Amino acid sequence: MRGQWSLLLGPARLCLRLLLLLGSRRRCPPLLRGLVQRWRYGKVCLRSLFYNSFGGSDTAVDAAFEPIYWLVDNMIRWCGVGRNDIATVSICKKCIYPKPARTHHCSICNRCVLKMDHHCPWLNNCVGHYNHRYFFSFCFFMTLGCVYCSYGSWDLFREAYAAIETYHQTPPPTFSFRERVTHKSLVYLWFLCSSVALALGALTIWHAVLISRGETSIERHINRKERRRLQAKGRVFRNHYNYGCLDNWKLFLGVDTGRHWLTRVLLPSSHLPHGNGMSWDPPPWVTAHSASVMAV
Repeated sequence: MRGQWSLLLGPARLCLRLLLLLGSRRRCPPLLRGLVQRWRYGKVCLRSLFYNSFGGSDTAVDAAFEPIYWLVDNMIRWCGVGRNDIATVSICKKCIYPKPARTHHCSICNRCVLKMDHHCPWLNNCVGHYNHRYFFSFCFFMTLGCVYCSYGSWDLFREAYAAIETYHQTPPPTFSFRERVTHKSLVYLWFLCSSVALALGALTIWHAVLISRGETSIERHINRKERRRLQAKGRVFRNHYNYGCLDNWKLFLGVDTGRHWLTRVLLPSSHLPHGNGMSWDPPPWVTAHSASVMAV
């Protein structure tokens, strides 16, 4: 049976190759050239259906469970979301649960995080809607503390560093073991505070810029791609969560009145952020006119 199929397929392949060879020439009849072009186009389309640069076991599982995702998504939208009035964008394919606007799935925590900014390995936790303000306050005041320690101990650092340089002189200085440990500890602590002040200060400035724009770290990459895509079409990108620099900071810090700059910003406060993280209606004191929106 296989021998008979090979005898039949061999001449067919030879004829197909001859037709393709003739169709690639300039003096080929238009009908034959059209058939060859359609054949090649169909071959490319067929290969594109099975090609995926990100292919793997996860892709195959997601493709197999796509009907289940669709069913769960529609059932929750019509049955659950309508009752709870939760604005959703899509369904998370990891949690199989509605994903509200500005929500992203953290592969490390294995859960969806409201208004996710990033996963902090130093805190072993995600920075999102309910703890973003605490994270920024920690970075800001930690930077101020390191700058204060570095500036205040500059004279002690210079004296300790000068003393260490005299250790190998002849005759050696008469420093006790405790004094030597103190000199080295002062130098080490000054370099440690200065390094943390530079690194953490750069991170604080970066997050301050994002807060001023009304973005998170993840949304910055998404908005940058969207801005380039719209610029290529001659359109202007607008971030619907950007209410202006001052209003963005008031919204982020939870400042409603003038005294809140003292009681909620400079002093420790456990007040909750604005909104529930599900929908993003602007507060009544926001000056910029905006409606409830949804984003990717």
